[in-house]
Amino acid sequence: MMRATLFYLSTQPALRRWTETSSFSRKLIKRFVAGMTLDEEISVVRRLNAEGILATLDHLGESVKSTEEAAASRDSYINALDRIGAEKLQATISIKLTQFGLDFGERQCLDNVRPLVSKAKSLGTAVEVDMEASPYVDATLRIVHRLHEEDGPVRAVVQAYLFRTFDDTAALCDAAIPVRLVKGAYEEPRSIAFPTKAEVDSEFVRITHLLLDRGTYPAIGSHDETLLQETERYAARQGVAKDKFEFQMLYGIRRDLQDRLVRDGYRLRLYVPYGDAWYPYFMRRLAERPANLFFLLKNLVRR
Repeated sequence: MMRATLFYLSTQPALRRWTETSSFSRKLIKRFVAGMTLDEEISVVRRLNAEGILATLDHLGESVKSTEEAAASRDSYINALDRIGAEKLQATISIKLTQFGLDFGERQCLDNVRPLVSKAKSLGTAVEVDMEASPYVDATLRIVHRLHEEDGPVRAVVQAYLFRTFDDTAALCDAAIPVRLVKGAYEEPRSIAFPTKAEVDSEFVRITHLLLDRGTYPAIGSHDETLLQETERYAARQGVAKDKFEFQMLYGIRRDLQDRLVRDGYRLRLYVPYGDAWYPYFMRRLAERPANLFFLLKNLVRR
């Protein structure tokens, strides 16, 4: 019921206009989104780098409706990479393959993504390929493996709540492909995903151990303090140096934990979204998984 209500609300033009101009939305954007423009994004990344924090840039938008929109997404990220290079920022880019035409076919998507990977390689940075809902997992992994085989600097994102993810992660480790582990934010059926937080947390820990044992510069993406502490304990126990992996968190979420990780000498990268597609981005996430709403509101009022 809540999911249906959120989806309905997201389709109402009057509500959208009000939301986009309200004081609440301004607070939301300021806290969780770098801004509407690339200039605003670069300003935030510059500040984060000065604080000893790495970044990955996410230009909001996904599931494009035409090949022209996919090409425009490609060009926007080329511009972002040019700025990263010009300002010598410590930053990668994060992309969703549906934003580059995956729904039109893997070949078309690859044609749009390859220029980004080539540009990133020339600048000494990387492309992080976000994982989307379960129907896209196989195609996403095929594309990541293909780009890696072509000597592209790519990192795959995997979601702990899917039953298949441990095996997918092992295969990525075998291929020496860097991995970012997250819990997962889409609503998935019980037939393919762990249904409870306790089960997801347990699998997250199991995959974290795999990555620290066998992974290539893995990234552990979580805001759960218990999971972060377990990662720290296991890395110390296994003798994994702090510069051999990184933590990743969302911009604006658990800034207290972010400060603590940096103080303790860990590498931290923030996922920093920007662009005028913030409204459909938030509404889609809330409609896909209503629990995201409570997570968002809780972090809006905490440091």
